[in-house]
Amino acid sequence: MLVSREIEKKEHSQVQLTVKVAQEEVRKEYTDVLSYYAKNIQLPGFRKGKAPQDLVERKLGEAVKADAFGKLIEKALKEVLDAEDFPATDRPLPYSQPTLREVPEFSLEKDLSFSVTYDVFPTVTVASYKGIEIEEPVVEITDEDIKTELETLRERNAFVIDKAEGAPVAANDVVTINYAEVNEAGEVIPGTEREDFVFTVGSGMNYYKIDDEILGMKKGESKTITKSYPENFEFPELAGKTKTITVTITALKEKKLPDLDDEFAQDVDAKYTKLEDLKKDLKQKLEKNLEQRKRELKIQQILDKLLEASTIDLPESMIRLEEESRLRSVARRLNMSVDQLIQIYQANGKNLEELLNEWRPDVERNLKKQLIVDTLIKNLSITVSDEEVEQEIAKQAQEMNISLEEIKKYYDDTNKAYLKEDLQQQKLFDLLLGEVKVKKGKKQKYLDLMGQK
Repeated sequence: MLVSREIEKKEHSQVQLTVKVAQEEVRKEYTDVLSYYAKNIQLPGFRKGKAPQDLVERKLGEAVKADAFGKLIEKALKEVLDAEDFPATDRPLPYSQPTLREVPEFSLEKDLSFSVTYDVFPTVTVASYKGIEIEEPVVEITDEDIKTELETLRERNAFVIDKAEGAPVAANDVVTINYAEVNEAGEVIPGTEREDFVFTVGSGMNYYKIDDEILGMKKGESKTITKSYPENFEFPELAGKTKTITVTITALKEKKLPDLDDEFAQDVDAKYTKLEDLKKDLKQKLEKNLEQRKRELKIQQILDKLLEASTIDLPESMIRLEEESRLRSVARRLNMSVDQLIQIYQANGKNLEELLNEWRPDVERNLKKQLIVDTLIKNLSITVSDEEVEQEIAKQAQEMNISLEEIKKYYDDTNKAYLKEDLQQQKLFDLLLGEVKVKKGKKQKYLDLMGQK
């Protein structure tokens, strides 16, 4: 079918593919389509399929050309992209469909030439990791850290009971509320309503951060809150704005914390006989968490430095796919549908495109880091055997104190593949950490370090 093909590289990992189809193939496809129309169409005065072909051509010539044109392009692209000698690096990404640059002239008297553009997997050139210098923070586990962890355990083991009728909302209470934004006329702004939302007062685990404003309210009481948000507020759509929110307390409960004694330790886990045993175990746990956190921060430093020195031209479709994935993730985290989340942003004067543009720098940075990791794994031939995967599964079962049979129910083929990818990354990170220079960083508190992004 083809006369020629030509590949031209464009910016942002885009390719322009120009294809030329022989004139005889153009005419043959047109004739085949015309014949199909003639056999299957019914024109006035003729039975189905009995109208003369030349009459069908006069009546439907443009439709026949358009149909033949579409089929020619589809067949030509399939032939080009499926050809064994077509470079793998120039094949389109699965989520990037070839798009016509412009509609070419369709003539039965000459070859058909057309061009399409599409995104390809980006070329990733990774700088050398040897000799990179990073810092490791200096952190010690203190008695205060252990005390904080104990308080967290007390909270987790607290009894939650209905608060006395008429009792006011206080810090650490568990409230259920209905809320919505209202405009200047006091009308509810569509898309901002939430019902039966539960959170602990003082935790800040609510969108509008109204913990302080509902203190003193009582079950069944409603209140209109006007709140101004700083320019650096964690949710950009609220930053620098003033909102009016109506809140109704529909349920109010309080927590009863257990005493911090040997009996409490035994309730946490039967393996403990004394509170001191629990404290000792908590210290070991915090030390393990600390080492893992320091490892994560060192890895991020390495990837940041590699990113600065590496060249990656991301395709637009890859960025957009990751942005949409993040949107779904945020919606799940807030227990909303994507449409509900978009409605809230729109109610705050921000459309979807503006939101995605805010996310874009972070999305691009994370994508590039992952591409660097994937490239290094490939270049360094880092592999993980099935036996290593099974060993990791057994290790996880032991750490979680569950049976091997129970944990294997979770690890189907898909989850095993994810685990293998994770183990490959950990092998790479072990290698990188062994090649870089590590110097002492600043002294920090444990909780401060654990809270860093």
